[in-house]
Amino acid sequence: SHAQTKVPKVSIAVDHAPPYSQITSDGEISGAVVDIVRAMQEHLTFKIELVGCPFSRCIRMLEQGEVDAMGGLILTPERQQKMVFVKPAYMALSSSFVFYARHKSQLNIANYDDLYGKKIAVMRGAAYFKRFNEDEKLLKVPVLTEQTAMELLLKERVDLVIAVEETADHAMSVLNQPSNKLVKMDYRYKDTIYGYLAFNKKFATNVIAQKLRIQMQQMAKRGQLTQLVAPYKLPPISSQLLDF
Repeated sequence: SHAQTKVPKVSIAVDHAPPYSQITSDGEISGAVVDIVRAMQEHLTFKIELVGCPFSRCIRMLEQGEVDAMGGLILTPERQQKMVFVKPAYMALSSSFVFYARHKSQLNIANYDDLYGKKIAVMRGAAYFKRFNEDEKLLKVPVLTEQTAMELLLKERVDLVIAVEETADHAMSVLNQPSNKLVKMDYRYKDTIYGYLAFNKKFATNVIAQKLRIQMQQMAKRGQLTQLVAPYKLPPISSQLLDF
């Protein structure tokens, strides 16, 4: 009978990447992806389970099928083998990847080649820009959180930390990091970053996942996605991205 129908549950991993997603100290989880998925509930019946986790753990849980979905992910060929991206992207950031060094290290990174031979803290599992991602000659030191990266920098265990400028500047003020001890290098890489919702592979074959995908496209076409991300100061997704 109809009463027996179980309401499907969709678990979403959310990392702390203000201003786009946040986890407060008492575990309140919010963000653009949460708003979008909640909006989908107007047309589809499902329960949402939010799972707060550090970025690298979120990614791992998604790949291993411990959560169904995660938002704000940059699409890379490597990731496409491990998860399924829902098109269109819902966030576009014109952003700079920047490198922080210690003030007193007097390092000067003026161009990409200056990065060679420097120990650079990166977030485990994170994607930056293509050349950097694929460059195996760089000395990358994977860490679990941006906070750890900054600590290693201050303890002189790494020379540089790579970060997305907006989130890093925001994080510094929140973590109340001694930003006066850190300095941004001249070299930066400007890029438009597209953030997607992604499903774990098993969940992607599920009926509810297919409905969510269609819903995402309809919300994009109606301009609803643009409205939902506006409070996060995210630009509208340009129409050429909507050719899914």
